[in-house]
Amino acid sequence: MKILCLSDEECPALWGNYRPELLEGVELMISCGDLDPEYLSFLVTMAGVPLLYVHGNHDERYARTPPEGCDCIDGKVVTVNGLRIAGLGGSRRYKPGPHRYTEGEMALRAARLLPGALRRGGVDLLVTHAAPRGYGDGEDYAHQGFETFNRLLELWKPSHLVHGHVHLNYGPNLPRQHQCGDTTVLNAFGRYLLDIEPKGLTSRKK
Repeated sequence: MKILCLSDEECPALWGNYRPELLEGVELMISCGDLDPEYLSFLVTMAGVPLLYVHGNHDERYARTPPEGCDCIDGKVVTVNGLRIAGLGGSRRYKPGPHRYTEGEMALRAARLLPGALRRGGVDLLVTHAAPRGYGDGEDYAHQGFETFNRLLELWKPSHLVHGHVHLNYGPNLPRQHQCGDTTVLNAFGRYLLDIEPKGLTSRKK
């Protein structure tokens, strides 16, 4: 299974200057947040495969105009073709508004995922908007990651965590990938392709 991961910035080659070959072979799409709902609706229509998403900290508009044909997995655990996926959107609460949380609030949201993960025997892929603390996050409060995510990685040991929120063009040579124990942490800024192999997940940029 090939998963096209998206976050924070619409890719011109997938929208305004659409190149259909970029969707060839893609079997699932995942948005890590802060994308135009019309962009996601366009992609799910053109690709003809499921698109799952979590909310970013700027996705208040989804309450009025959610991306059509897409499935929200924010606060859920789902299984797609045998792959167990958990979703936790949002960022730190740096100002009032939806999809922004304190550490304690995110810990409570994570606790609500535990029964679903237990029923499935674990989680293979954790999808978030913010990063885990210390693994691809920022030092300014708005972009600091959640320690709650670090604890989930210790508990579930998923192959990958995919996030957004920290734009890779914020600074020169920001790494897209980090390793946190058994988990590869990937920043999905723009677009990123994950190849799913029978014995786990391997990834590459396309």
